[in-house]
Amino acid sequence: MEETSIGSTVAQLLLESGAVHVSSGKPFILRSGWASPVYVDVRRLISSVAGRKVLVDAAQAVVRHRVGMQNIDAIAGAETAGVPYAAWLADRLSLPLLIVRKKPLGFGRNAQIEGMAQAGARVLLVDDLTTDGQSKRNFCKAVRDSGLELAHVLSIFYYDTFVESRRTMEEIGVTMHALATWQDIIAQARTGTVLTAADIEKVEGFLLHTSEWSKAHGGISRLP
Repeated sequence: MEETSIGSTVAQLLLESGAVHVSSGKPFILRSGWASPVYVDVRRLISSVAGRKVLVDAAQAVVRHRVGMQNIDAIAGAETAGVPYAAWLADRLSLPLLIVRKKPLGFGRNAQIEGMAQAGARVLLVDDLTTDGQSKRNFCKAVRDSGLELAHVLSIFYYDTFVESRRTMEEIGVTMHALATWQDIIAQARTGTVLTAADIEKVEGFLLHTSEWSKAHGGISRLP
């Protein structure tokens, strides 16, 4: 897949699969606490065989062109939704697969990292979705605490609208790589019929005034 077509291709896949949901009433409350008129259910794609190939092709192109194959020794999937995408990518690239839990298992070895990699191995963390980036703090800390290096995160979909997410990535010292963002979805939606003009206008209003929209609809307006 050509690097220039990654965003539009993945955005179209998300739209056609029904992964993009625009609320006509009560807003969605994202895991991080933000209220949003729209929700992208990336997990819907784990059941699509054709979609799987598109995503892995796109992820492979991102690794090749933006990260560098020579800079990655293992692929780690973030519990839970990032695991299937990480597994498919690790298989395609013939690299070891790790699983990073949200918290230690709580019994046995009390492990937070599953799988094996040599000390100092350079890990690419893969997750399905990134909003404000807060969940990545925990995952990155777990990987680094286990003696591994982590400088790159790959997200299937990245909101790329929260100022907090950019600040978070800087603070934890990682580069975010996304297969698609809201700008890609909006661009594709304008050329199709999956979202109505009213839907697009609602989403754009949210993207322009994220904190204000969230606060007005019962969500947080900033991180604690």
